[in-house]
Amino acid sequence: MAVELKQLPTQLTALDVMSDAPVIPVIVLNNVSDAVPMAKALVAGGIRMLEVTLRTPQALACIEAIARDVPEAVIGAGTVRTAADAKAAADAGARFAVSPGFTEKMAQAAQDAKLPLLPGVATSSEVMMAREAGFDHLKFFPALQAGGIPMLKAWQGPFFDVKFCPTGGVSPSNAAEFLMLSNVICVGGSWLVPADVVAAKDWAHITRLAWDTALLRPRNS
Repeated sequence: MAVELKQLPTQLTALDVMSDAPVIPVIVLNNVSDAVPMAKALVAGGIRMLEVTLRTPQALACIEAIARDVPEAVIGAGTVRTAADAKAAADAGARFAVSPGFTEKMAQAAQDAKLPLLPGVATSSEVMMAREAGFDHLKFFPALQAGGIPMLKAWQGPFFDVKFCPTGGVSPSNAAEFLMLSNVICVGGSWLVPADVVAAKDWAHITRLAWDTALLRPRNS
């Protein structure tokens, strides 16, 4: 049975995206035909903020298909690196964007396209740059390689007004530990959509993986 989801505002904020569920799935799709059934499987398990990364030639078509055929999903674009990426994502129907890093030009393009953006940061200087540009909900990437939980704990003092979505090396084995931190709202991870499970079109398995996120510690607000 599908999970009942709360109503969202028409114009999303980064906080809306990050606080909807403990995990934002990081999705890489190679076949457009997989996009809609995969999205439906995740939504059935209570996960509707879907980050389809712009890492394959089919990504924009996948975003467009989900936006058109799975209205209960909230489709976003990941690996947004340029202003052109942001515009193309918005044109395809994306409702939010996630980037691996931060540039003012790309951030402005996301704002122009009315896409809530989770810009990626890995250092204190990058956090300060993003904060100066008006962003206080950030993606911490690559989380483990950039210092993981100890780094996030160190940032709790100087960046008390910033919340993070750690991504990169986050898995079911450590996600709950990340989510216990006061400055972490959600995590990003690819384990909800394993490549072999998608290839096998085992959509019921993906729904079960989505259900399992309910076992994680409730995200902070």
